Amino acid sequence: MITPPETVYTDSHRVSCDGATDIRGGAALGHPRVWLEIDEKGFVECGYCDRRFVLRGGEADSETGAAAA
Repeated sequence: MITPPETVYTDSHRVSCDGATDIRGGAALGHPRVWLEIDEKGFVECGYCDRRFVLRGGEADSETGAAAA
């Protein structure tokens, strides 16, 4: 399995990604903004930049130990 370039932890089931959130100057350096929905897996990956969004306390959240062993 290939590790995604970046993992973002969130409290919301719906997230947006423009590929340049952390880049000074914004979306001009990223990709078109897309809205993504986290499902029962507990995460979603952006189809443009492969950034992974993980729901805190969800199935995929390894920070809180919520992920199945």
